[in-house]
Amino acid sequence: MIRSGDVNSLPKCPGPLGRRELLRFGLAGLGSLSLPELLNWRAQARAASSPEPTALIVVWLQGGASHLETYDPKPLAASDYRGPFSPIHTNAEGLDICELLPHHARVADRFSILRSMVHSGFCHQQGTQQLFTGHPVRVLKQKPDHPDLLSITHRLRSGGARNIPNYVGIPPTSYFGSAYLGPSYEPFSVSVDPNAPDFNVPNIGLQDAGRDSRVRERIDLRKKFDQLRRDVDDLGQMRAFDTFESLAWNMLTSAEASHAFDIRQEDAKTRDRYGRNRWGQQCLLARRLVEAGVDLVTTQFSGPLCGRVGNWDDHAVNHNVFEGMKHRCRFYDQAVAALIEDIYDRGLDRRVMVVVTGEFGRTPKINYQASTGGGIASANKGTVQPGRDHWPRATSMLFSGGGIRTGQVIGATDIRGEDATDHIVGRGDFLATLYRHLGVDAEHIAFDNFAGRPIPILPEGGTPIPELLSRS
Repeated sequence: MIRSGDVNSLPKCPGPLGRRELLRFGLAGLGSLSLPELLNWRAQARAASSPEPTALIVVWLQGGASHLETYDPKPLAASDYRGPFSPIHTNAEGLDICELLPHHARVADRFSILRSMVHSGFCHQQGTQQLFTGHPVRVLKQKPDHPDLLSITHRLRSGGARNIPNYVGIPPTSYFGSAYLGPSYEPFSVSVDPNAPDFNVPNIGLQDAGRDSRVRERIDLRKKFDQLRRDVDDLGQMRAFDTFESLAWNMLTSAEASHAFDIRQEDAKTRDRYGRNRWGQQCLLARRLVEAGVDLVTTQFSGPLCGRVGNWDDHAVNHNVFEGMKHRCRFYDQAVAALIEDIYDRGLDRRVMVVVTGEFGRTPKINYQASTGGGIASANKGTVQPGRDHWPRATSMLFSGGGIRTGQVIGATDIRGEDATDHIVGRGDFLATLYRHLGVDAEHIAFDNFAGRPIPILPEGGTPIPELLSRS
């Protein structure tokens, strides 16, 4: 098993810093850090990878979407389970989905649905962290004790000259984290609304030519102070520092980065196809980024488009689950379908995999409680309304691109949607599938935690979902 070494001794990279911190990082110097071995290790890892690295887009449904109102409708269940919506046929034979997703139905031959994901994380933190770390997390923590798949892949793929970040969160996903890999492997954050007329990403591009000149002057001055150290540096540490300095500088000045994040470059027809709203434009930006060479993108669907409480957590005290799903699915359906269609139409479908999921499904049996407040998708406070609670015993996921076989349903749940009954998939299998696409040998890689103990990145093992591994 390959070990990373003592992560406490590894240097920290710029990561998703604020503008002031990023400039300070780029200008203050890293003379106390020993970087050459790390850079050499990263360079070897990159050289061994594909000439055109695969990419992953995760569309994250924060709070947990109801599987019955999306990808696993149950029309034959009793009325206290099935809800008011009917299934519809898609353009893929045998793949029926909820009527709230007509755009999905049009492109179903370009995705596959897994209906039998099972884990044991009954709360949001646990569910999220079990799925993306593989560890059987049973406590509630805002950040995981072990790094998630995105941070691990980011670590393995970091290094070399890049003009754009290789891990971006639009915005960063709740409860993910890099743990003992360090904050350098958190995503570059895009927290502003890409649909806003004045959308601009901080720390990408220096629009002010005068600022550009001042930053260059400060770097030149720092280099003069470092010249004596450079003369006696027989370990190459200053050359290593120059590499990291160039990464920060490239982020600040690269025309390539500015172009990738400039969603205004897209024509009006394309922007309309995704939907002129936050979720639609987040998906469009995700496509722009992977097309420009970003390896890892997460885009979280949360906020006002979800309804009153800003997420998919449709307890009756939060939302009327059916009004909530009806409200948000018009934006969700359009955005996801457009992303899938665009990935294929642009020839990105073998290199880029799209995964759509939340942390779990929802309780098949409808419950009724008094609302805690009125608003979008929720009746006035005190009004009894229907809801669905957390349900990790049956989670539906969408997979598209990545060269997978599409237009199919994998696994099944019982007539009420309570339990997976066929082709049950665990968290390790899910992770093994994504790692395989990303070219990571997950069975043989471990990183040392804070105590120096090597922790496998696939802690309980796992097998890639076989139905997704080939396409005719």
